[in-house]
Amino acid sequence: MPMIPGHNVTGSIEKVGPNVAGFKKGDMVAVYGAWGCGECEFCRQGDEQFCDPRKWVGFGPDGGYAQYLLVPEQRHLIKIGELSPYDVAPLLDAGLTAYRAIKQALPLPHPGAFIEILGIGNIGYYAVQIAKVLSPTSEVIAVDVLQDRLQLAAGLGSDHQILADSSAVKDIREISGADGVSVIVDTVGSDATLAIAAQTAGKRAVIALVGLAGGRIPKLPGECRVANSVWGTISEMNELLALYAEGKIKCQIKRFALDSINEVFQLIQTKQLQEQAVITPQVT
Repeated sequence: MPMIPGHNVTGSIEKVGPNVAGFKKGDMVAVYGAWGCGECEFCRQGDEQFCDPRKWVGFGPDGGYAQYLLVPEQRHLIKIGELSPYDVAPLLDAGLTAYRAIKQALPLPHPGAFIEILGIGNIGYYAVQIAKVLSPTSEVIAVDVLQDRLQLAAGLGSDHQILADSSAVKDIREISGADGVSVIVDTVGSDATLAIAAQTAGKRAVIALVGLAGGRIPKLPGECRVANSVWGTISEMNELLALYAEGKIKCQIKRFALDSINEVFQLIQTKQLQEQAVITPQVT
């Protein structure tokens, strides 16, 4: 401290440095937020999100809750053209995290297989849609503690909606049958969600763990495995933006001015905000 948070950033270029090529003032861009060192093994392979997280925008370097953001390298920029910068912003983390988690589980979801999404919050919102896009012949099971989120998941294309109560495991098992669920994306990562995952997973399932609630992993069936999934690469971000540009991914946002940021945090903390909050500072 002091620091400026905010790591899902879009905007227009105000000024470029002397060594920048291919970008100019006024270009609309998305900022890839995993600012790696550019030299380690992970960065050279394109996995900058595995470099030091203290270099991520908003986690060490100043972030996007401001009128201006200094981006140190042009490789962290993606031109978005006519795409909505307000829709693109939440895709950069929540959408990208969901995309990588499901993409890495392919080709496990075969025709007629089941993909289970635990938690229909910001990441789960996109996970439901991406699961239907990347594995259209699979059936998606949405699981959440709130009925309104399950209704949201149904509108996004989930085939089944399960309330995360004491009968959730039984209900999911009745849907998936003896083989269980092939892919589970746990966007929460609590003891409760991991327990549901372990009891509904098939013997060769993958549990993609993206939630950071710190739960313990129970005993798993057969050769079921848990795979951490961390954010995504800039190449995967381009793939996701292409799906959005084709109209295959929907966004649900609500815009707030920068001076309303504390109100936004309160709305999120008290679960009063179903949409994804997009902060839009005004440059004077």
